[in-house]
Amino acid sequence: MADTTKLNDKNTEVNFYTGMFDFSDDGKRSSLFGVQHQNEDLNRNTFLGNLSPITGALITSDNASYFYTGIQAHYKIGSLNLTPSFTPGYYHEGDGKDLGHALEFKSEVQLSLELPKESQLGFSYNHISNASLGDKNPGANSYMFNFLKKF
Repeated sequence: MADTTKLNDKNTEVNFYTGMFDFSDDGKRSSLFGVQHQNEDLNRNTFLGNLSPITGALITSDNASYFYTGIQAHYKIGSLNLTPSFTPGYYHEGDGKDLGHALEFKSEVQLSLELPKESQLGFSYNHISNASLGDKNPGANSYMFNFLKKF
């Protein structure tokens, strides 16, 4: 007997975002662009909500870059989605802000609105910090506008 269970055809979500890196530092703020991937086949419902792994990268206009992987939670409130995440990653300052260490941690919260055709439009805020692993830990606060699409 054949298995007739059909997997969700649209199991990949890609988040394209742009915004302002370290908007609270007049001397080092710069625009940013990033992309993030989430595979919905890896989602798990837990006592903390729906959790899934994410992977992404961002680059600033000052050639600073951050490559990360971590976890996000997803909470649905009607047509709104609240998505907090935590992602450790590798930071390279380029000509941008020296955050004090190559290993940095990004804490983020995103609020998005569901749109037709498996897409969302959102706004997010994050803080990147090295948790005092380096000699200095200035951190960076950023905001982004997000477009999410399932494929």
